[in-house]
Amino acid sequence: MSKIKTAFFCQHCGTQYPKWQGQCNSCKQWNTIVEEVIQKEDKTSWKPSAENKKAAKPLKIEEIDSAQEIRMDSLDGELNRVLGGGIVPGSLILLGGEPGIGKSTLLLQISLKLPYRTLYVSGEESQKQIKMRAERITDKANNCYILTETKTQHIFHQIREIEPEVVIIDSIQTLHTDYIEASPGSISQIRECTAELIKFAKETNVPVILIGHITKDGSIAGPKILEHMVDTVLQFEGDRNHVYRILRSLKNRFGSTAELGIYEMQGSGLREVSNPSEILISPKSEELSGTAIASTMEGMRPLMIEIQALVSTAVYGTPQRSTTGYNAKRLNMILAVLEKRAGFRLGTKDVFLNITGGITVDDPAIDLAVVAAILSSNEDIPVGKDFCFAAEVGLSGEIRPVNRIEQRIQEAEKLGFSSIFVSKHNKIPIKDFGIKVMMVGRIEEVAGELFG
Repeated sequence: MSKIKTAFFCQHCGTQYPKWQGQCNSCKQWNTIVEEVIQKEDKTSWKPSAENKKAAKPLKIEEIDSAQEIRMDSLDGELNRVLGGGIVPGSLILLGGEPGIGKSTLLLQISLKLPYRTLYVSGEESQKQIKMRAERITDKANNCYILTETKTQHIFHQIREIEPEVVIIDSIQTLHTDYIEASPGSISQIRECTAELIKFAKETNVPVILIGHITKDGSIAGPKILEHMVDTVLQFEGDRNHVYRILRSLKNRFGSTAELGIYEMQGSGLREVSNPSEILISPKSEELSGTAIASTMEGMRPLMIEIQALVSTAVYGTPQRSTTGYNAKRLNMILAVLEKRAGFRLGTKDVFLNITGGITVDDPAIDLAVVAAILSSNEDIPVGKDFCFAAEVGLSGEIRPVNRIEQRIQEAEKLGFSSIFVSKHNKIPIKDFGIKVMMVGRIEEVAGELFG
């Protein structure tokens, strides 16, 4: 009987060591190195056909076919946008997110309406549970097969029988292979199972979508190499107390990583939100102080978001600075600029800032709207609800230009705003906009226009 081979792996980054040690040399984490069995048989789970066994030949770059990659339409506009136009055949997509955020619901919903033969493999739920959820989502599912299995050898056997055009795995942390003697979810099992799925996807040109668990700090569980191995990494995020979910691309070998998809969680599943500006701006029958509308960009998509600010006299000795959905350090910088450059005494006041809708924005173009909301609350004078803002604020109090200003102006015009404040240094094409474009250069000019 052969001796069992073991090695020590860091559970945080996946680095392998010949013996145990307290700290990982790669990621500097303490007490993350554990022993795992790595006895591996010389077999492969996925046995390619004869035509797929041909050795690759080197080609000159001018000999390589540069035709546009054909993509598979997922019939989900938000997912297509985030992926860059659709699912690329033979690609491996990893979807991560918090427990209960809706990852399984999203992929089951997509698999039920895909026009391709789809195999949905679940290692976490029974077929009856999935059937109950599927009936809640839709009553039409002609091309979707459900398999509850965790062993890769059995999964590949069913793939040979069904010959699906799309494979969905829920989740990669539940899979295990007989050729690695370690528990499911361990570093070596995740790496080996992913390698088998990559080999299958590339040799058969069948796209594989994986669901990945995340750790308490928000990173995908397992070795970091998992994210390097796959073609696309998607993050499904949002607050479970809100009904809106955001799909972001963290890595995409076939498209941009700046795109954003927005869904609304309903009893019948996830609904695509084609015009997110309507949900991110709360309807008001009367004008209230401390609110301002900002124009931001997520990828190629302009969004109008509502900024809420509350400025009040500090009850305790040290003023509070609290933000939701906005960088707290940037808020402190803007308050220092208002104090130093514009003469507004905010050093002894509490400032609370909130971006409505439960989303997080890091676009510097919302700086001017933050300034307007803070000054509006401080003066207790409402900003006109038909005003919006798109400009960055510099450390010397100047209003700086932002990119794609024409798209921001057109979005504001489409949603019915009468005026938009932008930097006078922006190069705006000469055309007749149906909205008044206010060109400003200093914070004092904005304050004068809004509050006299």
